[in-house]
Amino acid sequence: MNIKRSKFILKLIKMQAEIFYLSITAMSISCLHTATGPDHYIPFIALSKARKWTVNKTIIITILCGLGHVLGSVILGFIGIILGWSLSVVGILTTIRGSFAGWLMFLAGLFYTLYAILKIKNNSSHRHFDIYGNEIYVYNHRDGEFVYPSEKKILTPWILFSIFVLGPCEPLIPLLSFPAAKQSVANLIIVVSVFTLFTLITMLSMVVLGFYGISFFKAFKLEKYAPVLAGITVVICGIGMLFMNW
Repeated sequence: MNIKRSKFILKLIKMQAEIFYLSITAMSISCLHTATGPDHYIPFIALSKARKWTVNKTIIITILCGLGHVLGSVILGFIGIILGWSLSVVGILTTIRGSFAGWLMFLAGLFYTLYAILKIKNNSSHRHFDIYGNEIYVYNHRDGEFVYPSEKKILTPWILFSIFVLGPCEPLIPLLSFPAAKQSVANLIIVVSVFTLFTLITMLSMVVLGFYGISFFKAFKLEKYAPVLAGITVVICGIGMLFMNW
């Protein structure tokens, strides 16, 4: 009986350690993804100034767009959930689910890191915002590419909301693969909740500071490297799960 109890306690401790490090990784990725992406806060600051919004209206619109962004991320993240969930029940994998989950997270993070590096190398198209007078325009372009004015759309709150819903945070996919492979619904909910909370906190912090004319750093130079850094963060967490008994 004591042996069973000891095993249960050890398993509980391991589960708590796993969710702790997953939560830290989710927090790191959400803050990094948001703070290094000016498109997560510059449009709100610009629109609030151009349309003379109050700080309360600016905060409400930011929260709605942030929730839409997370919703899009979670929907996309279901790819990782379905992958992990299905692979974890295949034959022999059920007996090595713990290590398999770590390997899946590590490999998914590594794949995403390489994918992000390839996008930088190929100078992939990305979203950009410009301010002309009292209007804010949005368009896609590659670095060094000229974009004609006719190809730019005037940014409105509804367009901004749709951009956030349709532009999810891709690093969430490898992050969700670990709890999915372990078939832990509770851990999935915790990871998504932490990711959501810190995404909103970071967005609101940057927007409110910008609303009052405060800016601590310029993230434009880091923006293109943010996906690589996020992927590396997932890889590190996967290594910890595999080799450091996290």
